[in-house]
Amino acid sequence: MISTHVAEQLAACLTKPLKLNEAMSKHTSFRIGGPADYLAQPATIAELQAVLAKAKELGLPVTFIGNGSNLLVRDKGIRGLVIKLGNAIMGIKAEGKVLTFGSGVSLGLAGRKAADLGLSGMEFACGIPGSIGGAVYMNAGAYDGEMANIVREVEVLTPEGEVKSLQAKELDFSYRHSAIQGSGMLVLTVTVELQPGDKADIEAKMADFQQRRNAKQPLDLPSAGSTFKRPPGHFAGTLIDKAGLKGYTVGGAQVSPKHAGFVVNIGGATAEDVLQLIKDVQDKIMAENGVKLEPEVMVIGEE
Repeated sequence: MISTHVAEQLAACLTKPLKLNEAMSKHTSFRIGGPADYLAQPATIAELQAVLAKAKELGLPVTFIGNGSNLLVRDKGIRGLVIKLGNAIMGIKAEGKVLTFGSGVSLGLAGRKAADLGLSGMEFACGIPGSIGGAVYMNAGAYDGEMANIVREVEVLTPEGEVKSLQAKELDFSYRHSAIQGSGMLVLTVTVELQPGDKADIEAKMADFQQRRNAKQPLDLPSAGSTFKRPPGHFAGTLIDKAGLKGYTVGGAQVSPKHAGFVVNIGGATAEDVLQLIKDVQDKIMAENGVKLEPEVMVIGEE
C-alpha cells in the first residue's frame, strides 16, 4: 500500500519527482510489467545514497533497474522502492587506452566512444541494448566478445551504502554471470582497458555487426533481447527453430518468426503470457532433445 508519508520522505531525497504506482511497462524494453509502489530516479550518487538510506530507515524493500533491456517484470508489479539508474550515472573519462564510464552510459554509446578514440575491444557492444553497468552485471557479450575480456575495475555501492572498488579478478566473470549478481551491490562506474587499433577497421567491424543484427534479429518489436542462455554444445535459437516453434504464440507473446531465440511482444503481452511461452518452449526442447534451456532474461516482481 502506498503511503503519502513514505512518499514525502523519499521525495525529499531527490531532485526528480518520485513516481507513485508507476507502470513498469514504461521502463522495460519488453513494454510489460505491473506497477511499482514507488519509483525513484536519483540524479547523482549522493542522491542515490540518500534515498537508499531513507528506504532502509523506512523498512522498504529496494529493487534496482538500469535501462530495463533484459528485464521481465511480473504483472502484479514490484512492492517497495524501485530505483532506476538508467541515464542517471553518466560520465566518460579517457586516459590513454583506459576508459571509465558511469554505469548509466549505454553500451552502444560506450562502444562508439571507444571507436572515436581508435580503441579496439568494444566492437561487440555495438547494438547491444542497455547500460554498461547492466552489461557488467550479466557479463554481456556477442560475436565472441564479452565484458569479461575488457573490464579492469568497477566501482560499486555496497548494501551498506559504502563505495568500494573491485578488480576484474574479484568479479568472478563467467558466461552471463558476474559476482555482482545476488550480492546486493550496485555498479557505479566501469573501467575498461582496450587496445589501440585502426579507427576505420574498428568502425567497419562495428558496422558489420550492426548489419548482422538488423538482418537477423526482430528489432522492430518489443523484447528483452535473447531469451535463453546458450546451452553447452547447442544454440538455443536453432533448437527452437528445429522444434517448429517459430511463430508459436501465447496471448500477446510470440517466438519471433525472424529469430527463434527471441520472444517478442506482438501487442498487449503480459508477463504471464511470456512465462507460459518460455515454459512451453523449455518443455518441448527437453522432451525432444534432452536439453534444458535456461532463461537469459531476468524476471522480477510479485508473483
